[in-house]
Amino acid sequence: MKTEFTEAQLADPGTARANEILRACVHCGFCTATCPTYQVLGDELDSPRGRIYLIKDMLENERVPDEKTVKHIDRCLSCLACMTTCPSGVHYMHLVDHARAYIEENYKRPVSDRALRWVLARILPHPGRFRLALLGAKIGRPFRGLIPSARLRAMLEMAPKRIPPVSRNDDPQSFAPVAPRRKRVALMTGCAQKALNTDINDATIRLLTRLGCEVVVAEGAGCCGALTHHMGREGEAHGTAAKNIRAWAAEMEGAGLDAIVINTSGCGTTVKDYGHMFRQTDLAEEAAKVAGIAKDISEVLAELMPEAPVKARNLAKAEIAGTQAEGHAPEGSGPIRVAYHAACSLQHGQKIKDHPKALLKAAGFEVVEPADSHLCCGSAGTYNLMQPEISGQLKARKVRTLEAKAPDIIAAGNIGCMMQIGSGTETPIVHTVELLDWATGGPKPPALG
Repeated sequence: MKTEFTEAQLADPGTARANEILRACVHCGFCTATCPTYQVLGDELDSPRGRIYLIKDMLENERVPDEKTVKHIDRCLSCLACMTTCPSGVHYMHLVDHARAYIEENYKRPVSDRALRWVLARILPHPGRFRLALLGAKIGRPFRGLIPSARLRAMLEMAPKRIPPVSRNDDPQSFAPVAPRRKRVALMTGCAQKALNTDINDATIRLLTRLGCEVVVAEGAGCCGALTHHMGREGEAHGTAAKNIRAWAAEMEGAGLDAIVINTSGCGTTVKDYGHMFRQTDLAEEAAKVAGIAKDISEVLAELMPEAPVKARNLAKAEIAGTQAEGHAPEGSGPIRVAYHAACSLQHGQKIKDHPKALLKAAGFEVVEPADSHLCCGSAGTYNLMQPEISGQLKARKVRTLEAKAPDIIAAGNIGCMMQIGSGTETPIVHTVELLDWATGGPKPPALG
């Protein structure tokens, strides 16, 4: 794609990067075939190619974003399926992130939009505040039918039936390995996940220590910054990300780290991009080092489990009898059938597709995948709260394809996907690491009863 940025414009690192990305695009349109919003809405401007044209026009002409441009960019899920499909290597993620930052700086949103974004940015990255919000939503949930705003209804519906108690495992500390020590890793405990589901981090710690890892929860680490980053609020995102970089860099310089383990794939995609985010700052070197050892939990387990002296249990369908809805109880004594949902941030953002499935199969589960597994479930960070209508359509389609496989359990590697899909099905949904922990000596995942 031909661009006409001036030398003065290209002096800005974000614009220079956008120029590189735009020039790589050859207008082929392959991205439209895998874009969820294009499939749902059928509008060229709701495809990656259409959004690229809008972004190019906005940035080149340095114009104030108009309502039309903002609407179509806001509708982007950042699922990054387009990056998996693109034959030209267009790095759409960096482009749309820069566009969102430009919009945040130059566009005055309606009051309701500004209020919603302010609330989400002030609550979701803070587990304590988020717990209080979930409690309020749980109280207000029975009255959601009386609320005219689809966004407010979506916020009430987000509250889980049970808000878990705080897990002290999420406090800064170190967990000694229960097998001969093989690695020293830092666990990113996240933010929203600590309020929504404490079982995931607990299972991760049990499994890693069983496999010979010393697990460190670093002092000062917290939210990865993804939520505010994808809203275009760069200052807030970089502020929280910088705390992580300093916390993990201190551990690397101290007793050392072999990996930074992340069990929420949306966070993992962002942490692995810290080197880019901080490339023009004083933290550039530390950020690149942190990004270099950041790994999804499935990547670490793929290294450890094949050689681990831990044998999988012989789990069968009878182990989960009675946990499903009436008429869906598992029959027989065959292996447990797990429908694996590939989170977009894992398969497209981090290019990790095979590790979770291979680990589950090796642990004795029967693994099946839904049709169109490359398509988003509609969660996408805060997308299900800000674009509830589109998100609802994507959720319904994802649930249909998963249930078509008649699974005993649905597994995923991202808390957002788990909450989204779980709100639309009676089939139990758990994190992949919970199943692996259970299969190798841990307790049955609480979600299975």
